[in-house]
Amino acid sequence: MGELDEHPHEPVQLDDIDRILARELVADGRATLAHLAASAGLSVSAVQSRVRRLEARGVITGYQARIEPEAVGHQLSAFVAITPLDPSQPDDAPARLEHIPEIEACHSVAGEESYVLLVRVGSARALEDLLQQIRTAANVRTRSTVILQTFYDGRQHIP
Repeated sequence: MGELDEHPHEPVQLDDIDRILARELVADGRATLAHLAASAGLSVSAVQSRVRRLEARGVITGYQARIEPEAVGHQLSAFVAITPLDPSQPDDAPARLEHIPEIEACHSVAGEESYVLLVRVGSARALEDLLQQIRTAANVRTRSTVILQTFYDGRQHIP
């Protein structure tokens, strides 16, 4: 999801209970079934069934820990827009760059650039080195925007 599909999926209709469960799990992916049951006003078995159904329908796609980048030495974050140097060559930049761990996300975009990457590194020098690595690996031109402050990130939309 989140990508443009040639055949988009029909949106899943959520009722009020599904929304409560989804919000609780977004807030705490480790919430117990008992906690979810209390929040939703249902039995534990009913909640377990509902959560399994949300997973099966692709609404809940996983549970994960969130890592604070600065806590692990990534003091500098940037958006890096990339454009192929030779548009006649295959458009395979995402595949050529997926092995680089400093690239947190790669988005195909409309506009002057082909892709926008979210990268996290330890220093300005490390960003300079990473940009050279990106240019070499994918044969692209780069344009960087350093992130000064993030006010919110990773928000989940629950209708």
